Amino acid sequence: MHELSLLESVREILEKNALSQRFSRVTKVTLEIGRFSNVEPDALRFCFDVVMKDSLAENAELIISELNGLGICQQCQQQSEMKTLYDTCVYCGSPFVKVIQGSEMKIKDLIVI
Repeated sequence: MHELSLLESVREILEKNALSQRFSRVTKVTLEIGRFSNVEPDALRFCFDVVMKDSLAENAELIISELNGLGICQQCQQQSEMKTLYDTCVYCGSPFVKVIQGSEMKIKDLIVI
């Protein structure tokens, strides 16, 4: 379950930024998870409280925002939503579609005090 190590990295980022941004508590964390990121939102929810225990984000609320896949056709340069990594271009049918959104996981928003 790599979601555990991903959340440990989130905790480290929060702790590092708490020093530089001068906050002492995180009450809400919003994560953006791309459709193609291979991150399971339910696993993140399951692990969140355990990983954040005894940290500045203990008892924080976790919000997960799931991002759709978005690609750009390498042939006709049109952007379109992607349901799978192997979707062809909906405009010209080309199989050469580059993913430009949907493979990322990032901290989108924090509520801190």
